[in-house]
Amino acid sequence: MISNISRLLSLSTAIVVASTAIAAAEPSAELIAAAKKEGTLTTIALPHDWCGYGDVIAGFKAKYGLEVNELNPDAGSGDEIEAIKANKGNTGPQAPDVIDVGLSFGPSAKADGLIQPYKVSTWDSIPDSAKDADGFWYGDYYGVLSFVVNKDIVKDAPKDWADLKKSDYANSIALAGDPRASNQAVQAVYAAGIAAGEKDATKAGEAGLAYFAELNKAGNLVPVIGKSASLAQGSTPIVIAWDYNGLSWRDTLKGNPPVDVIVPASGVNAGVYVQAISAFAPHPNAAKLWMEYLYSDEGQLGWLKGYCHPIRFNDLAKNKKIPQELLDKLPPAASYEKAVFPTLEEQAAGKAAITGKWDSVVGANVK
Repeated sequence: MISNISRLLSLSTAIVVASTAIAAAEPSAELIAAAKKEGTLTTIALPHDWCGYGDVIAGFKAKYGLEVNELNPDAGSGDEIEAIKANKGNTGPQAPDVIDVGLSFGPSAKADGLIQPYKVSTWDSIPDSAKDADGFWYGDYYGVLSFVVNKDIVKDAPKDWADLKKSDYANSIALAGDPRASNQAVQAVYAAGIAAGEKDATKAGEAGLAYFAELNKAGNLVPVIGKSASLAQGSTPIVIAWDYNGLSWRDTLKGNPPVDVIVPASGVNAGVYVQAISAFAPHPNAAKLWMEYLYSDEGQLGWLKGYCHPIRFNDLAKNKKIPQELLDKLPPAASYEKAVFPTLEEQAAGKAAITGKWDSVVGANVK
């Protein structure tokens, strides 16, 4: 997608572009003043160790001087929705202004009248497939399925899905979940189907099943749930997992063993979370200012420091706004250019095919 900033670059000089782009990405003075008058933002379900949220919240407070009232950091997406419902008429500290939820909760919250529209200044650089056209919800960050590799054991790391079929990887490959129940594992199977060239969701699911049937028949698939411990011990030296999980495992293991996180050359399947503002937000201007911060370059880089790829990642990388020391900790930026963001309908169709036929087609009892 070509952003407004990109269009300006083709029409103006670099100096004019720089000043205009900065202005376009900054919230208005009126919004800042209105948010400061409200004085507080109430969040929910934002643990500080998830996607770098601790530093993101601190950055917002430092930049605008607002208080942040943090409700139930360990809550799930369903809990966030229930908190909005339970506090429709409440303007007190238990009513959340904003939510950060799984993709499916955005459309359902819109349908139930629980969220309100707002388009941030950087709206055009958010992929169309990851946002509501009317601005009710929008993707914030994502992960992609990757190959997490124990480099002590695997000397020639796989680069794409086809590589995993090699005899070199006998008794080596595990999914990070049971594909009959785990979304992470389901999406890994779906990714293999995308890599096979299937566009239709059901066919992609079926192609993914056929692929894993081959891996299982060849003896490459280990029927256990891959985790950082099994990765380190060598019982599953290759685990197919979300990239942010793999990067976190890498840091936790601290080189014992050395770990590589590889985004495959094809079938780059992304899982997205979304942001929204409560329709009953007690602090609506603070909520809008929070969104402006999250979707600014600063906010997006804050998530990236926590290994969650911000939704504007490709835009930031293209415009060379990601510090080199941060890029050095991540898979190559170019790896994410092919990321596919399945719609809810596509996810549902793919999941139905995969969970319903895993036993009959693949026959591996992953546990």
